[in-house]
Amino acid sequence: MNSKSKSKFRIRHLAALSLTAMLIVSGCGNNTAGNAASTGSAANAPSSAAAATTVPAADKLNIKVSFYPMYEFTKNITGDLADVEVLIPAGTEPHDWEPTAKDMAEISEADVLVYNGAGMEGWAQQVVDGASGSKLITVEASKGLEIMEGTEEEEGHDHEHEHEDEHAHEEGTASGEADHNHEHDHEDEHGEEAHAGEGHDHGGLDPHVWLAPAMAIQEVRTIEAALSAASPENAAAFKTNSEAYIAKLQQLDQEFKDGLKDTKRKDFITQHAAFGYLAREYGLTQVPIAGLSPEQEPSAAQMAEIVEFAKANNVKTIFFETLVSSGVADTIAQEIGAKTAVLNPIEGLTEEDIRNNLDYLGVMRQNLAALSAALNE
Repeated sequence: MNSKSKSKFRIRHLAALSLTAMLIVSGCGNNTAGNAASTGSAANAPSSAAAATTVPAADKLNIKVSFYPMYEFTKNITGDLADVEVLIPAGTEPHDWEPTAKDMAEISEADVLVYNGAGMEGWAQQVVDGASGSKLITVEASKGLEIMEGTEEEEGHDHEHEHEDEHAHEEGTASGEADHNHEHDHEDEHGEEAHAGEGHDHGGLDPHVWLAPAMAIQEVRTIEAALSAASPENAAAFKTNSEAYIAKLQQLDQEFKDGLKDTKRKDFITQHAAFGYLAREYGLTQVPIAGLSPEQEPSAAQMAEIVEFAKANNVKTIFFETLVSSGVADTIAQEIGAKTAVLNPIEGLTEEDIRNNLDYLGVMRQNLAALSAALNE
């Protein structure tokens, strides 16, 4: 049995055992409390009067979210009106994570599970299928968005053709919110997984929608609508909080538009093909060293193509990311005499991010500064 088959068997086995495990660990629902507490920040907290209302713990929604962006979006909607806990621990690469029996039990105890979808969480479909007929409401935040295809093979090579052809495909195809303003019938769509992926290949889809602020706004709206349906008595507060947070995301979107519209160059080399939506929004071209999986190792031919592209286009910065090794980016940078810099896909916060009280907005502004500097060299 290969590793992917073993993984699929393991998840199905865990799903079957979740009710038994729930009885064993039902008193242990706070294993991620430290992550949830550490990923919030004072600047991140909703400021509305509704969010400040004291709600008895027994009356709060128990919400589990898959990884950090889903936590931030959800927490900014609920404020103190729900208990929100992230499943994937801080500092863990989400592509590597699989739920344990304890995690499955905690999910089954929750009222709501919020996940990104589009294949980001390879385990999510098993959870969604197992939730059929239970009280668990599942919320796929990316549902209804225009999801880009991006297989490992396509993303991992032929960068010169990408550089010549992608501007026509990417520039201006998704500027503003209009292209993403899809209406969703959330009450009828709970439990569906339109973009389920297997393993780490995301099912051939690019799930990194949260890295484009305009699409993050749509994810926030999707989550807010689902939570309002789950807790009608808090719907007004959820709406107020979400609109306040959306205003911050709209400001962030405008900062990206202003900061990237007149750069000297429009292409950037990154270790992981996570920035396709960001590139599309702001008229840039992502040139990934490898594919959608951050741990994919490029072939010698792919490395040679990247080096050739970088030399031909006088690239002076090679981007790598947090949570995975920078070895490939370092090798290419040394070969061409360039430097390396972080472009953060925000798949999780590092310990340093937590110490610095950073959140999604703060990390995205760091990304903007890094891109602006590299594209104006």
